[in-house]
Amino acid sequence: MARTATGLGDAVGASAPGAGLFRPAAALAWREIVRFLRQRNRVIGALLTPVVFWLFIGAGIGSSFRPPEGSGLSGPGAYLAYFFPGALVMVVLFTAIFSTISVIEDRREGFLQSVLVSPAPRLAIALGKVAGGSALAGLQGGLFLAIGPLAGIGLSAGAAAAAMGVVFLLSIGLTAMGFCLAWWMNSTQGFHAIMNLLLMPMWFLSGALFPIEGAARPVQWLMYVNPLTYGVSLLRQCMGGGSAVAWWISLPLGLAFTAAMLWLAAWSVERRRGG
Repeated sequence: MARTATGLGDAVGASAPGAGLFRPAAALAWREIVRFLRQRNRVIGALLTPVVFWLFIGAGIGSSFRPPEGSGLSGPGAYLAYFFPGALVMVVLFTAIFSTISVIEDRREGFLQSVLVSPAPRLAIALGKVAGGSALAGLQGGLFLAIGPLAGIGLSAGAAAAAMGVVFLLSIGLTAMGFCLAWWMNSTQGFHAIMNLLLMPMWFLSGALFPIEGAARPVQWLMYVNPLTYGVSLLRQCMGGGSAVAWWISLPLGLAFTAAMLWLAAWSVERRRGG
């Protein structure tokens, strides 16, 4: 590990100023991808868990589901189609957030300290971790999107490209959010506890399981302040479904969330914590 960090520092030390940020960030991002691919159980679990949720919840709730007006959904498979964007967001959410556990593991193993004392800028750590985690989340989201025809969702090339753009937008924002939290934590157990307390309510209240229109007024307020709501809304509209929130509202709010999380990640890594 020390050898990896030293090599990283040597590569940066004599490089141009711009490369001094990009090269270590790219190396750290690639390290995240390689680490993930070597852990086959994580790959399988990250892909199959949302599929199981989608099939079982879709089959269990489908008979009692009333599609919202203007959704264009009908028939026995209506809920599977409605739930599909929510399951896609689940893929992105869990892959993005839990990829940042590596921040805590790297600190415990001494790798993070080695990078911190190398010539690499601290900002490169945030960029590398966020880039690696968001790439993984986006690619897994793309794989899940490919099974859309099983839910009766046929996407044109333009709609698929738009959906993938939303997937990567969510991936970057959520990975940056996970990085902000992991940077200040000492144990993976604590990280899991905070994430379960935060993630599941965010996902449940995103419109993934039920439409905003059918929720009680206090729940609607919570859904409207939840940034995931706007990601689910954008994906649903990319797939030809209706949404309570127009795309021209959801898109700026989604961009603002991602920008805010990136700023917080950069701010966090420039603070003292990490070693």
